[in-house]
Amino acid sequence: MTFRLRIDPIGCDGHGLCAEVLPELIGLDDWGYPVVRRSDVPPHLERAARTAATMCPKLALSVRAPASPVELTPSRRAPRKPRGRDRVQP
Repeated sequence: MTFRLRIDPIGCDGHGLCAEVLPELIGLDDWGYPVVRRSDVPPHLERAARTAATMCPKLALSVRAPASPVELTPSRRAPRKPRGRDRVQP
């Protein structure tokens, strides 16, 4: 199974530890914030990716399994019936 890197841009403070631990996949921009060069993590770098995620002081880096096709499909709930002012008047 291939894992993916994800950076929370709001949570990141730009410490740069992730780029030091995983320079093969993460670089830094001009302000020191991480830029993921490749989000798919090869099997031989999985341990380093997990280490980088755990070392992040703000926990802004995560290593996740890709979403399954079931998670990507829209909800199968029946459409709701109109109520009150949503109801069409004859």
